[in-house]
Amino acid sequence: MIGRSLRSVVDIKALGDRTITLDCDVIQADGGTRTAAITGAWVAMARACKYLVEEKVIKESPITGQVAAISCGVFNGTPVLDIDYAEDSSAEVDANFILSGDGRMIELQATGEKRPFSDEEFAELMRLAKLGCGQLFEKQRAAIG
Repeated sequence: MIGRSLRSVVDIKALGDRTITLDCDVIQADGGTRTAAITGAWVAMARACKYLVEEKVIKESPITGQVAAISCGVFNGTPVLDIDYAEDSSAEVDANFILSGDGRMIELQATGEKRPFSDEEFAELMRLAKLGCGQLFEKQRAAIG
């Protein structure tokens, strides 16, 4: 999931014969740890590419867009953005959203953990995810300068 997400916003040909290794140690995948790894790894990748351009190793950044991810769920009947461990472990519905900076979807995972969920619930989780990722995109841009 992490690699697919990051590759979706990189022009691999523009990177040439170089490899950028991003180490994301997700020791326990719950409560949004994988989504946090994706969001942070994009910052690391963007900073690495910025460095390569500044050092004239490559002419331009191969990054074609931003990617951020966030976990949402339905907990006690209420849609929740960025669920924590307690909410995640008891969620009725659990969903991970990986979005591009221009609002398109990269990967979606949604599971009815304790019950099926409706189109309306999914739409509300998507709305929350877009709101949350919008905030993450701002923080990413600030982190890379």
